[in-house]
Amino acid sequence: MSADLEHIRQVMREADCLHSEAEVEAAIARVGAQITADLADRNPVVFCVMNGGLIFSGKLLTHLQFPLEASYLHATRYRNQTSGGDLFWKAKPEVSFIDREVLIIDDILDEGHTLSAIIDFCKHAGAKAVYSAVLVDKDHDRKASPDLKADYCGLSCVDRYVFGYGMDYKGYWRNAAGIYAVKGM
Repeated sequence: MSADLEHIRQVMREADCLHSEAEVEAAIARVGAQITADLADRNPVVFCVMNGGLIFSGKLLTHLQFPLEASYLHATRYRNQTSGGDLFWKAKPEVSFIDREVLIIDDILDEGHTLSAIIDFCKHAGAKAVYSAVLVDKDHDRKASPDLKADYCGLSCVDRYVFGYGMDYKGYWRNAAGIYAVKGM
């Protein structure tokens, strides 16, 4: 079933821009410098969480000034919906990270169920240490655990339904150049 493209276009026309492209790019550069300072000598395996982490990962990797192995994994709770469900693995990591340090790159830390499950998976599968980097941390008190925080975070945003820079609205607008909030959500 294809989405109503007029509705999808209307969502963008009416959306509130929370962070401009320039603000997002500056945040990515800052996160890249922080990660380089911390992990440059650690030979990490870097995993992009698909599909949301694709744009952030691609842009962030160019700011990581050290040798690394890059791969991907695909776990989701949303499946093109606007609210999360059970964790669903579409592709588990294929690069070995046993006794290695791992950096997980994702688009957003919302409630954190997906990120927490991925971190636990990596730890139980033999990673020496697991770090996380997110473009956006949503500001609310519904995190899966009160201790759950990303090691590296680009921006924070209000508790609304956001899209852009990898985050989607019903599978669309991952390509939006900025972070936007859906009107009324």
